[in-house]
Amino acid sequence: MRKLFALVVVLWAAALGRDAADDWIERTELPVLVRATSTEIRDRDGQLLRAYTVSDGRWRMALSLDQVDPLFFDMLIAYEDRRFPDHPGVDAIATARAVWQGLQAGRIVSGASTLTMQVARLLEEGTTGAWSGKLRQVRLALALERRLSKPQILQLYLEHAPYGGNLEGLRAATLAWFGKEPSRLTPAEAALLVALPQAPEARRPDRHPQAARDARDRVLARMQRAGVIDGDTARAALRDPSPEGRYDFPLIAPHLADRALALGPGRHDLTIDRGLQQSLERLATDYMAGRDRRLSMALIVADHRNGEVLASVGSPAYSETRGQGFVDMTRALRSPGSTLKPLVYGLAFDRGLAHPETLIADTPVQFGTYAPRNFDGQFRGELRVSRALQLSLNIPVVRLTEAMGPAHLMAALETAGLHPELPGGQPGLAVSLGGVGLTLWDMVTLYAGLANGGEARDLRWLADAPEAAPARLMSARSAWQVGHILAGLPPPPQAGPPGRVAYKTGTSYGHRDAWALGWDGRYVAGVWIGRPDGTPVPGAFGGDIAAPLLFEALGRARVTPEPLPAPPPDTLLVSNAMLPAPLQRFGRDSASEPSLTVTFPPDGAALIAGGEGVPLKLRGGVAPFTLLADGEVVATRLRGGELVAPIRGRGFTTLSVIDATGQSGRVSIELR
Repeated sequence: MRKLFALVVVLWAAALGRDAADDWIERTELPVLVRATSTEIRDRDGQLLRAYTVSDGRWRMALSLDQVDPLFFDMLIAYEDRRFPDHPGVDAIATARAVWQGLQAGRIVSGASTLTMQVARLLEEGTTGAWSGKLRQVRLALALERRLSKPQILQLYLEHAPYGGNLEGLRAATLAWFGKEPSRLTPAEAALLVALPQAPEARRPDRHPQAARDARDRVLARMQRAGVIDGDTARAALRDPSPEGRYDFPLIAPHLADRALALGPGRHDLTIDRGLQQSLERLATDYMAGRDRRLSMALIVADHRNGEVLASVGSPAYSETRGQGFVDMTRALRSPGSTLKPLVYGLAFDRGLAHPETLIADTPVQFGTYAPRNFDGQFRGELRVSRALQLSLNIPVVRLTEAMGPAHLMAALETAGLHPELPGGQPGLAVSLGGVGLTLWDMVTLYAGLANGGEARDLRWLADAPEAAPARLMSARSAWQVGHILAGLPPPPQAGPPGRVAYKTGTSYGHRDAWALGWDGRYVAGVWIGRPDGTPVPGAFGGDIAAPLLFEALGRARVTPEPLPAPPPDTLLVSNAMLPAPLQRFGRDSASEPSLTVTFPPDGAALIAGGEGVPLKLRGGVAPFTLLADGEVVATRLRGGELVAPIRGRGFTTLSVIDATGQSGRVSIELR
């Protein structure tokens, strides 16, 4: 009773409005009103992707009054402090009632704490039991009312009210208990949120679900009596289920969110499309399920018209430790394998070294001590450049790289905004076959440049970052030619929605990295699969395991297929025979060298097997010659116009002869 008496004396002195009381209130030192709130990462539409606890491990999330369902305020004020809009921080009427009831009963029957007094207690994290604490709350409440507006006081309540465990503030509560923002609440939800701060631990829905439900129902009953809700609404709300566990806070685009967190606290809006991001995260998890758990994967989808990243998946499972899921593999340096070949061809087109219809030699060749070989170990003689790119042959692309110089290839990578790392310091011819360290982020940047008519720009993932200025990587004509060639590749089996896609796959040395990158008329995507520690993955090919995922990702990004563009007006669309003489064959002047022809046996001939092999007669060409049977080398360094192919087995075979300049002659025969 002495506590109540002391409280009455204090309130009476404050109510008198005397100079001493005014001075006492004015001299009140306010606690810190602004506290750190959780750093939030949001998508392009402002939807929450991920949030982080504050330094003490609490969820305290920024929230403004206009983000809250008005029903919550109606219930809160009606239940906790119905004279809140009018009193100066202390409700004299409620206090007098509480004192009178206490004197009659000999104990405290009802409280007189206002919302402002509750805010005062929350700000100082004090208790209400000791009379000195209550006196301090009264003084602080009166001071808060003088220095803050009513909406500002409500704002403090919204951010600091306890809701059980490490949940602080209304927004953290609605996300944890209902899995949604507080902008739209049911009467049952609003009632529970009013009840929880009174006893946040004793009424925690995950630990004491019945106590939480009972407290909610008491609030609903009082709201009906107060006229905040009608009887039908109250009865329907009583039937609503009450939460019995916590929802997980959103964990969408976690790797990119970590990257944004490194920029500092606060709110960071990304260019990410939340729906697409979630769809591709599920796709990655499902696609990798049942595979070696040491495998990881990464996937990026962007709009190549402006460079905005719409989805970025750094691993199939962020919390998976065996596959190092916490590592963002979109930013890991890896060997790009064959995926740099389109750039080499585009640069060769731009420099006038070749045209898609140019013939180029896929024959044994050596540059100093370096002798490149095709992935399958075979040679195909002379073929069109476009076909060499589609078949992803190594020797033709190395020939082109040698002609332009590997330093020019490195310069093009840097022009595109990439950050290549060379293991040896100086670029060699193997750069075009993946002998350089690049990230998936780099490769999608490069392919976005190819897709965007040869204009490359940095990928943009922060919504408020300015759009990067484009850099001319190659002409629109050359970029279109590369895309047209790649669009001629058949899609992988069960590739999903129809629509032409220009794409390229790649597999790094030792099967350490499987790649697939491609684009349509609007979107560009890239997929990487491998082990984060760089160990080999036997049998992993980009075309087998990465390409299907690429097509599925592009299919989910678009509502309808986006067609690839038409050729630019200056594109030369002719056959090989109509090309200028220097472009008809790569690497030599066809007019100054004798053509190579196999004069015997005639094409389609049937011969009797036996002897030392099949005799061949040549006309023209430049020695030494290389002899191939069905694409495999069977003899090298041959000279003279008459050769013997050591073929004795029966059946059909194709014999090819390649001279020192890359010319080839070919016949198909049958041995009986």
